[in-house]
Amino acid sequence: MINRLIRIFMIGIIALGMVTAQPLEYVGSQKCKSCHKSKKKGSQYKVWEASSHAKAFQTLMSDEALAIAKDRNLKLPPSESPECLECHTVGFGKGGYEVMDAAFWNADPEDKAAKKAIKRMNGLKNVGCEMCHGAGGAYKKKKIMQGIYAGELKAEDYGLVIITPEETCLKCHNDRSPSFKSFNYKERVAEISHPFPAGM
Repeated sequence: MINRLIRIFMIGIIALGMVTAQPLEYVGSQKCKSCHKSKKKGSQYKVWEASSHAKAFQTLMSDEALAIAKDRNLKLPPSESPECLECHTVGFGKGGYEVMDAAFWNADPEDKAAKKAIKRMNGLKNVGCEMCHGAGGAYKKKKIMQGIYAGELKAEDYGLVIITPEETCLKCHNDRSPSFKSFNYKERVAEISHPFPAGM
């Protein structure tokens, strides 16, 4: 009987480990919009949407980006180069944005799964919410978010990243970027500031 209980306990521990070890899913900024768009809650989505971050992927198609890629001897165009995509998309190389072929983008419009996949991939273009805040697949649920804000759940357990402000920005805004000139953290962070209103 004791051996059986020990076995059941061990199976439970292994199963729990397998569940928690699963990679977190990137869902795209559109999933954040429903809870983070109202003025009452701080208009975070609107602040992001008006920022350069929301247009980061498009810059990879510019003549300037193509010239930089040529100068850097990149083998692929900027919109397909890992060197560019790691900072111009969400979760590149970590289960997020991927370079997909024409067949993916031109799937049958009646194929619901393909349509959903395309919508997700489009949502991972640009520097979206999850680039700084972590993959939202687990914490996107209202009940989880409420538990985190109430202090009943640990944010890290659900993929929400506790931001170390300047360090988070410097992961991309550094001299590895071919267009980097300088980065004044205090000035630049003020441009994208999106806190919750006091008392929330």
